[in-house]
Amino acid sequence: MTLALKSVVFSMTLALAACQAQPRVEVGEINGAAFRIDVPAKWTGVLVVYCHGYNPNTVKFAQSDKPQFSGFVDSGVAVIQSGYAAGGWAVEQAIQDTEALRRYFTGKYGKPVETYVMGHSMGGFLTMTLLEKFPNSYDGGLALCGPLGSAEQFMERRVFDMRVVFDYYFPGALPNPAKVPADFRMSREKNAEIEALLNSKPEQATAMRQWAGIPTNRDLAGTIVFWTYILLDLQQRGGGNPFDNHDTIYSGTPDDNKLNDGVARYTADPRAAEYIRTFYTPSGRLTRPMLAIHTTYDPLVPPWVPNGYADLTRMAGAGQWFAQQYVKHGGHCAITSQEMERGFHDLQSWKATGKRPIQPTN
Repeated sequence: MTLALKSVVFSMTLALAACQAQPRVEVGEINGAAFRIDVPAKWTGVLVVYCHGYNPNTVKFAQSDKPQFSGFVDSGVAVIQSGYAAGGWAVEQAIQDTEALRRYFTGKYGKPVETYVMGHSMGGFLTMTLLEKFPNSYDGGLALCGPLGSAEQFMERRVFDMRVVFDYYFPGALPNPAKVPADFRMSREKNAEIEALLNSKPEQATAMRQWAGIPTNRDLAGTIVFWTYILLDLQQRGGGNPFDNHDTIYSGTPDDNKLNDGVARYTADPRAAEYIRTFYTPSGRLTRPMLAIHTTYDPLVPPWVPNGYADLTRMAGAGQWFAQQYVKHGGHCAITSQEMERGFHDLQSWKATGKRPIQPTN
């Protein structure tokens, strides 16, 4: 080999090394689901599979977007995320699309040293689901503000029942919760309209807030409008109303007798009721560590919701694999980047040492 040729080969080698040392961003689509992959310049071999929360529309990604989880990428962690092929409560699609992306990443970039799943809100539910369904694919999970446990129970007891009780105090203000019209949409204007109604009837609003555990009319209005849209989503997916409250006894209001005498009762459509059970019913049989982080006040998914999943894991003999932490904020998923990264470090340490994390001091 001549000196000139050696020089060219050496220069090409340096250029290739420099190229490989650069952060890599890949966006694309798999089976109709958009995806984004962020691989740091000095990848440590740790991969985070991120599941986004509820969005009425499919999520898209742009090459020029800044990394959503820059703290992870800066520390050498690769992050992949699917936009799912469908919007809404697309649990079925999200499971398939997330797993397809993880396999794609492994095939192209190599098998990670460690793989963790992480998600916000509905993505927290997916974190739980993926850990239970594919334990050999993940080393652990970080569930953030998620409705952990049975989707059927959460949707019925928190979402549907809140609309039923709201309608008792404010009849006709929102569409029939068992048959939401297809043109119903969430909007700031609708939120403001319901908030104004609550403000105009302080006695009823106080009773409703007491029952829901929501301290402000603004939060209650936003939550109740959102739940109405969720019910529409579920009814369209299942072909009818999946919930039945004939045997439900409501409590926690100034006059529970009057409420139960006057509240509307609804019958579930059998097909729709069966459909919602296909979302995934958790078993609690974890075999990998899972850390859940919640704010101390969340109007959508109250912090007591994941307690039921803690009980489920204990009954399944897997309580040692589930831990919870709280952060002192109000609002749905109001968890800072620093708190999320701290939780991830706790999860990694748990996996490495076998020692369950404790509540950090703030």
